[in-house]
Amino acid sequence: MRVLIVDDEAPTRVRLRQMLATHPDVEIAGEAETGTEAMEMTSELRPDVMLLDIQMPGSSGIDVAASLPPPRPQIIFCTAYDQYAIEAFELDAVDYLLKPVSRARLAQALDRVRSRLATAVDSGDSALDRTLRRRPSGPARFLVRSGAHYVVIGESHVLYFGTEGSLTRLVSDTGQYWMDPSLNDLEKRLDPTRFFRISRAALINLNAVTKVTPETGGCGDVVLRNGETLEVSRRRFRDLMNTLSPVL
Repeated sequence: MRVLIVDDEAPTRVRLRQMLATHPDVEIAGEAETGTEAMEMTSELRPDVMLLDIQMPGSSGIDVAASLPPPRPQIIFCTAYDQYAIEAFELDAVDYLLKPVSRARLAQALDRVRSRLATAVDSGDSALDRTLRRRPSGPARFLVRSGAHYVVIGESHVLYFGTEGSLTRLVSDTGQYWMDPSLNDLEKRLDPTRFFRISRAALINLNAVTKVTPETGGCGDVVLRNGETLEVSRRRFRDLMNTLSPVL
């Protein structure tokens, strides 16, 4: 199995690399120092496992794990702090190792990964994908690109998601950003009572809608709080009205 080590401390990366070297079936795919690098390297290298620190410059390990596009690696959190354990396991982490990580605990975590990989159903979904879809969710947050960095955008600031080539565009109150998950991926993961797919090209935050206008032929438009108007397909217009009706 191919492992990506993510930690902003070089001595920790060295120690993890040395311990992993004692496992013949483990290949180190790469090392990242920040959440930004982790996102980029995961997309490029497609590791099976990520040893992921939590408190890092830029984006936290929790944000990285929650925002990775599928197929996602198995996540083993390695951190000096125990207060994030609940969030980690809500994200279906394989294990949560406290630093300094011992050889025995790392070996145990890797055995858990081996077991998961051996029994995984080849459906294109990881356990994390399924967990993100089925768990009751609070306000969502999104890890997006901003120049050479990643920033976290809270759900309350999101207006809609659109497509732009192979990337997804997040339009917020403060501007537009780029992210890797497709609209199909986002639609599967997000709460349908708060986000709605109005067409092949747009997924809106229902709380950003200020006006709905029916048009001839069964389609219509929505106006968002920034004044932007988006077209709703005929196939989805009635479902949108039914979704909005409890709050209109």
